[in-house]
Amino acid sequence: MQKFDKNSLWRMVKPWFDVFDGPLSLIIFFIMLVGLITLYSASIDFPGRMQGQLRNIAVALVVMWIAASIPPQTLMRFAVPIYAVGVALLLGVFAFGMVKKGARRWLNVGIVIQPSEIMKIAMPMMLAWFFQKREGTLSWKEYLIAAILLAVPAALIIKQPDLGTALLVLGTGCYVIFLAGLSWKTIAGLLISACASMPLIWSVLHDYQRQRVMTLLDPSADPLGKGFHIIQSTIAVGSGGILGKGWLQGTQGHLHFIPERTTDFIFAVYSEEFGLIGNLVLMALYLLLIARGLMIAANAPTIFTRLLAGAIALMFFNYAFVNMGMVSGILPVVGVPLPFMSYGGTALVTLGLGAGILMSISRHRKLVQT
Repeated sequence: MQKFDKNSLWRMVKPWFDVFDGPLSLIIFFIMLVGLITLYSASIDFPGRMQGQLRNIAVALVVMWIAASIPPQTLMRFAVPIYAVGVALLLGVFAFGMVKKGARRWLNVGIVIQPSEIMKIAMPMMLAWFFQKREGTLSWKEYLIAAILLAVPAALIIKQPDLGTALLVLGTGCYVIFLAGLSWKTIAGLLISACASMPLIWSVLHDYQRQRVMTLLDPSADPLGKGFHIIQSTIAVGSGGILGKGWLQGTQGHLHFIPERTTDFIFAVYSEEFGLIGNLVLMALYLLLIARGLMIAANAPTIFTRLLAGAIALMFFNYAFVNMGMVSGILPVVGVPLPFMSYGGTALVTLGLGAGILMSISRHRKLVQT
């Protein structure tokens, strides 16, 4: 009988693991672990949530592995088709989309999909491709074209309405434009123009979007209605104190005061049970995640990979900052999940895809160098 050889087995499976970036994978693993621990506490009254999240994580890891295995040159070739398909699907949503809870965000193409999620990755890919092709010839015209490429899908997403996703898409697109070399004078001018146009922006917002801003400014005006989310989540965050109440000991979450406690407001559950120290640890993990992504971007060999990696790394910042901000009461509630922690499949797969692209850029840079 042939003796079992552990070294031979490892040589067989090692190429499957080589596609993963070690530091990035380790950081994501710890964030997911913290997320599962918190979700277990938050989902005691939701049978099946833990099993569902484990399935979501498995799918996200498969997507991450596939993306990490694809060379950046191949990603670049698919940038335009993916962007075009994404915009076409958004137009399809506008014409034939499914309406749920007053929003038209989904499209039935045999399976129900949310095309706006595609644009979170397709948008930075498209703009990175555009600036790669215009390398050495950048002028105000190129930045204007990039702004139009960004504005079209963002406007379609806002129209659904889905302000949270639109802000994420706009954010990743703006990061690419900024990293491509947009001058600080132009940025300052755009910020001044945006501030001056606030009255116009306010006039075109939907009623519920205006209400969210007013609720942020004074949640006590409707404590049992529009302000309930913010009031209860800030109570949970504050009641955790320095060390927290302990795992499974949170009262706001277990007594059902925290709404959406397994999804958008899972940070409130985490803060109540693990306190300020736990929050600092979690923030450190997210900072390490972003820093690793920016390090990959800084070492990327081409403009396309550098811009794409930088935008994805800062996309993680957008997710974490907006979610923690809305749970803490410093930003309006816009329905943005906490990356790699909130329950849900679509956002987790999108984040896994982004992480896989970062790993692809890191891995193929090393292959080029060797």
